[in-house]
Amino acid sequence: MKLNLLERVTILGILPKEANFLNLKIIKDIQDVVSFTEEDFKEFDIKQTDGMITWNAKGTEEKEISIGEKATDIIVEALKELNKDKKLTANHYSLYVKFVGE
Repeated sequence: MKLNLLERVTILGILPKEANFLNLKIIKDIQDVVSFTEEDFKEFDIKQTDGMITWNAKGTEEKEISIGEKATDIIVEALKELNKDKKLTANHYSLYVKFVGE
């Protein structure tokens, strides 16, 4: 799946905080895969100031991120729940299209 930095941060924000043991393992794996690497920090000049994360224009470019089937299911479920509760924001739009469809 190709994701930009904003989409990766957004995924981290929508993951369930509580789950059964098996899903917790997969959620941890998702967090590890979409979190920023040292390479990302250098390439995108990522900085955190006053609780806000910023990056250079290159951060809008998509990078291939390997997300498994069960991990995809967890992300889809989280997005569908936000949609059902009418809590989707503009930041969720591209993720919703990529994971759930239009």
